[in-house]
Amino acid sequence: MTSPAANKPSGAGHRRSVALFGGTFDPVHAGHITVAQAAQRRFHLDAIYFIPSSRPPHKSQRELTPFIHRYAMVTLACAGHPTFVPSLVEAPATGAPAHVFYTIDTVRRFHREHPDDHLYFIVGADQFLEIPTWKNYESLLDACDFIIASRPGFRLDALRLVIPPEKLGRTPASDPHKIVLRKSSIHLLTTVASHVSSTEVRERLQTKQSIHGLVPGLVEEYILGQALYR
Repeated sequence: MTSPAANKPSGAGHRRSVALFGGTFDPVHAGHITVAQAAQRRFHLDAIYFIPSSRPPHKSQRELTPFIHRYAMVTLACAGHPTFVPSLVEAPATGAPAHVFYTIDTVRRFHREHPDDHLYFIVGADQFLEIPTWKNYESLLDACDFIIASRPGFRLDALRLVIPPEKLGRTPASDPHKIVLRKSSIHLLTTVASHVSSTEVRERLQTKQSIHGLVPGLVEEYILGQALYR
């Protein structure tokens, strides 16, 4: 794991705001970078940790590209962005098969190692709507703030439907794009919308079409050089 101490300002008394951005990143694409940049600007994040999953629980039906390649692509995508940090926190043990990592465990690990950080978790709107299926999701809602990358036409009210009523805060948010919970908050990131998907990138490569502009330039070079997704 890349240490969360990286990029930490030296000034005493500064409480870092950091975000965890998890996913299969198979491959990481331009949309991921655009979302991270928008989140960094809006929430003044000191660091965003890109966390490739070893084997996420909801995507076990498709064989993933080996972790080492996905991590390498994330590292290349983060190059040139000082606040973007590739993380090995969900890397499989050396020589061991990939195993499932749960978001709640990763969030708790970050809290243990850096208890003073203000922690956010970046997730897509469609993924958040499935949060009741996540392990210990009610505890997860208490454990960190969420930044929800929305899609065109997505409404904040849709998020309320999957939040247990007892988790909602008593004071309504003044921000129309925010839901206040008892121990955390949910923020709808409406300043960015991307139609790029990892599925589209893989399909274009399989049919020998160009992926130029769909992924960062260094990632495109890596994919072509390694002959991935053929």
